[in-house]
Amino acid sequence: MNSPDTLVTSRPKRIFPKTTGLTALWRHRQTLRVLVQRDLAVKYQKTVMGYFWSLLEPMGLATIYWFVFGVVMQVGARGDSALEHVDYSLYIVSGIFAWMWASSAISEATTCLTSQSSLITTMKVPREVFPVARVVARFAEFLAGIPIIVIFALLGRGISAGTFGWNLLLLFPAVALQAVLLTGLAFILASLNVLYRDVQRFMRLVTRILFYAVPSIYPLALVLKSDNLPEWAKSIYLANPFVVIVEIHHEAWIPGLNNLTWQMITTSVAISVFLLFFGRWMFHRLEPMVLKEL
Repeated sequence: MNSPDTLVTSRPKRIFPKTTGLTALWRHRQTLRVLVQRDLAVKYQKTVMGYFWSLLEPMGLATIYWFVFGVVMQVGARGDSALEHVDYSLYIVSGIFAWMWASSAISEATTCLTSQSSLITTMKVPREVFPVARVVARFAEFLAGIPIIVIFALLGRGISAGTFGWNLLLLFPAVALQAVLLTGLAFILASLNVLYRDVQRFMRLVTRILFYAVPSIYPLALVLKSDNLPEWAKSIYLANPFVVIVEIHHEAWIPGLNNLTWQMITTSVAISVFLLFFGRWMFHRLEPMVLKEL
């Protein structure tokens, strides 16, 4: 029989899963579905227009930027030559809806743990479900906006410009890549914000800067062909994976842009996948401290 002096008590070592948690998410897909439905229901409860609010904001922004950049500044007329054959409003609407998914997902995923602390500490589910649920919920709002983009294409010159062709298949890689990037960022920001509440305030500024740092309302060609920007500034700009993602969204609706290179796409994919794995690893490492703080 071992004496008390020989007994060693230690906390079991936490082992990082070799996957990104997709298996666990699949096992708890019903919980994920319920969280997404709950998020959408709570967000629009006691409102007359309901889910229409998810369309009103991007449509309002698109109208404002179309007037400022398209009518007043004539950006579409002196930007990428491909925009001469398509209404500039279609370019802005497709970019705005793509960016609103990113912006709202980043903002709400950052606070998803602190705003649901009692639920997180009582439910026996992988905590990764909560930030992922915010990304999926905002994706549902993005899907609701696709008919609006189709209407803009039909009312404009989308049919004659070849909008409704094989190029629409680019929406699938655009959505997949954006989901990977947003999920990785959600893991990182959600866990860090529990420990440092400055993160949510800082991200408000970052998302505003990022909005103008991606070609959602102006043609990417204006940046690529600009003589006022040094090459190192262009390299930093193109290192932002959101630039490629938003441009793929544009190319899905507007064929003929051809501003992307395989190097740009590969860089964006590599950064997005890295952030997914790194975010999952960071979430796993910080989880004990996060739960203690909650």
